[in-house]
Amino acid sequence: MRDEFGSFVQRIRDGDQDAARELVRRFEGLIRREVRMRLSDRAMLRVFDSMDISQSVLASFFARASSGEFEIETPDQLVRLLVGMTRNKLAFQVRRQRARRRDNRLNEAEPIERFDIEGRVPDPGKVVSDRDLIDAVRSRLRDEERRLADLRADGWEWSEIANRVGGSVPARRMQLARAIRRIARSLHLCGDPDG
Repeated sequence: MRDEFGSFVQRIRDGDQDAARELVRRFEGLIRREVRMRLSDRAMLRVFDSMDISQSVLASFFARASSGEFEIETPDQLVRLLVGMTRNKLAFQVRRQRARRRDNRLNEAEPIERFDIEGRVPDPGKVVSDRDLIDAVRSRLRDEERRLADLRADGWEWSEIANRVGGSVPARRMQLARAIRRIARSLHLCGDPDG
C-alpha cells in the first residue's frame, strides 16, 4: 500500500494528469467540507465560496509538489497537508476581505445602466502607442530582466520564477522593479521632479 501511494505521489510530482485528476476526485470534497465547516461568517460566501478556496489549494499543491517541496509518505500526511493549506487559504481570504473593509452589500446586483462602462474595443491609436511603449521598455531590459518580465507576463508566480531562474523571490521581484524604474526614468515617464 505504501509503495502504491509513493508511486501515486511521484506521478503527481511528474505532472501526470491522470494522477492529478485522481487526487482532485479523492480530496476536493474534503477541502470543500473543511471550508464550509470553518467559515462562520456567512456573509463571506457572497465574496468567495468553497470551490474558490478548493481551486486555490489544489493549484498551490500541484505547483509546490512538482517542485519537490513536499515529502508525503502516507495518505494521512496528504490529508493533513491539504487541510492545513485549506485553513491557511481560508484565513488569508477572510483577513483580506476584512482588511479591505468591504461592504458585502456592494456585491448585490445592480442594473448595468447605472455604471459608466467604456466600450471593449480599444482605440487603435492607443493600441499602437502602448505597443510602441512596451517595445521601447523591452529593448532597454537586460537579458535576465527581460526573462523575468516575460515569465511574469506569461502568468508565472514569483515563487515559480525564483525556482526556475534561481535566487529568492524578493531579490527577483526587486530586480525587475528596479529595471522598470530605471527605464521609466530614461524614457521620462516618472513624475519624479528629481529624476
